[in-house]
Amino acid sequence: MNRIVVVGGSTGAVRSVQALRRAGYDGELVLVSDEAHLPYDRPPLSKDLLAPESDGSPVPLLTAEDVERLDLDVRLGTRAVGLEPANRTLHVVDDEGPSAIVYDGLVVATGVQPRRLPGTDHIDGVHVIRTLEDARAVRDRLGEGRRAVVVGAGFIGAEFASVARARGVEVTLVEAQEVPLAHVLGREVAAEVASVHEAQGARLMAGRSVAEVVTDQGQVRAVRLDDGTELPADLVVVGIGATPATDWLVGSGLPVDDGVECDVDLQVVGHPGIYAVGDVARWPHPAYGRPLRIEHWTNAGDQAEVVAAHVVGRDRPNVPLPYVWSDQYGHRIQIVGRPADGVAVAVHGSVAGGDLAALYAGPDGRLVGAVVVDDPRLLMRLRKAATAGTPAGEVERALLTPAS
Repeated sequence: MNRIVVVGGSTGAVRSVQALRRAGYDGELVLVSDEAHLPYDRPPLSKDLLAPESDGSPVPLLTAEDVERLDLDVRLGTRAVGLEPANRTLHVVDDEGPSAIVYDGLVVATGVQPRRLPGTDHIDGVHVIRTLEDARAVRDRLGEGRRAVVVGAGFIGAEFASVARARGVEVTLVEAQEVPLAHVLGREVAAEVASVHEAQGARLMAGRSVAEVVTDQGQVRAVRLDDGTELPADLVVVGIGATPATDWLVGSGLPVDDGVECDVDLQVVGHPGIYAVGDVARWPHPAYGRPLRIEHWTNAGDQAEVVAAHVVGRDRPNVPLPYVWSDQYGHRIQIVGRPADGVAVAVHGSVAGGDLAALYAGPDGRLVGAVVVDDPRLLMRLRKAATAGTPAGEVERALLTPAS
């Protein structure tokens, strides 16, 4: 391949160009991003960047020096609008209008787009947190005595709530599930994780949904819930999940079903030379053997290594089990594997105490996932145990049961 074009400014996009160069690819590399900035790290947008000590600068994923070292052609402010695989042509639009980029290989790394509350796009004070501009707009509204309503108590909502409380903001979280994250962690562990909100002075209203955002001359004034409760608000942050950013692929012929469908090498099914990585990719993860789309920061890097190996003709590298973390109220919550594939069979400690450890067993009793708070060494040992398929009971006795 003489020219590989990577579409997106995501972690997956950056890790792809880095992995390709490390693997020995020496052809032309083009990175196309619709943002005006060089790619930056997104996890800090809902936490570190909102902190009072932050100056609002992002954590860069690529510097100008990196671009030169990688011999990378970066095209910022350039939006992908269509794809013609038969002609190996990517259609884009920038400030100068529409144009086309011909490629030999293509990597789709456009990530996801946040879900929004219907009818709120033009309401001043209602925000999602996906881009640097989103985070800066939210940051400008934070301050002592302000009132924030967070719609969705998943990781984004919880991380924002944590920072907002630290800045003296009155926070109410509205969550449709009876227990936030119960579908991921199970009710017992999810309830323990959620308990830190009210312990830190935030209000959690679970089992509720938003009926209306009340405005005054275009500015948010309150959030009205399905039971009629009205929550005064100077700021509304929406964290109700995201969908794969694949609208630009309509009409391309690429198979899209909750993400771009790929094979075990991340090559798009039926389209040799086209790959997808990161949040937008749906692939048969080697550890699970079934199609999954994994929205984890580390997953993007793991997949980039797979793509690079395939491009240069090397053996597929081992792919670690999924891993994700969330920083909330001074604690780091770490999740490895897929807890939702099993049930919690051992729960020790608490989030408040900084020593929570939960083990999840699959139908055969083997460890399939774990949740750990503030103990990275334990997390790594549990990750090895889950990779090896060790029985959960054996793991509990070896790692969580105090010696008598």
